[in-house]
Amino acid sequence: MRDTESAPLPPSHARFGEGIPLRFALAVLSGLVLIHALRLGLLAGPERAWLAVSGLFLLTSLAVARLMRRAYPHARLGGCNVVTLMRVAMTCALVAPLLIGKAGGAYVALIAGVALALDGVDGWLARRSGLVSNFGARFDIETDAALALVLSLHVLVAETVGPMVLLLGLMRYAFVVAGLFWGWLTAPLPPSLRRKAVCVLQIAALILLQLPFLPGTMPQLLAWGAVLALFWSFATDILWLSRARK
Repeated sequence: MRDTESAPLPPSHARFGEGIPLRFALAVLSGLVLIHALRLGLLAGPERAWLAVSGLFLLTSLAVARLMRRAYPHARLGGCNVVTLMRVAMTCALVAPLLIGKAGGAYVALIAGVALALDGVDGWLARRSGLVSNFGARFDIETDAALALVLSLHVLVAETVGPMVLLLGLMRYAFVVAGLFWGWLTAPLPPSLRRKAVCVLQIAALILLQLPFLPGTMPQLLAWGAVLALFWSFATDILWLSRARK
């Protein structure tokens, strides 16, 4: 997992190599194939829902390509970015059941679990291939945030726990919006194992909350434990940024 303290995306001096657009297009095609493989194999939803999900993935991929052209500093696409794009595809696929009011379940947990496992693979590939970048870190962070939001919506629709579970999906976005008003919140943060561990805890808790057989008060304990851990992590970072600006 790449860390979440990456600096803002650099200006447009990136070397968007000649081979990257074609390889990126092939990766997008692979993502579409993955989405429809999940449709046929595991997830529910009518054709119109899957068309909407495919459109969502294509629009997201277009946004990623635009950012990559402006900010990616390497001449090779790399397996790391392909893996992250596949994680985006899996996240988009998980939206389809929500469009027809179906949520949670073992298949959602399984797909999300694979996406979480791949979160460690893309960072390892980036380091191994010498393709570490602020762009890659941001791409990874936003994919984690999107997965957390989709999973929290699944938990909400399934009524496993109350609306408080949305805090696990929206806290990151609230922090980003706050940065638009208080610029000091957008300053780079130092590396933090605490931040990485809480991110894993957040998504792992959301994955477990998809399972229908959790006993008794276990869902509430999982949800509140993850919310408190995430709140503590953000509060720690905000306090550090507040002190650093002085």
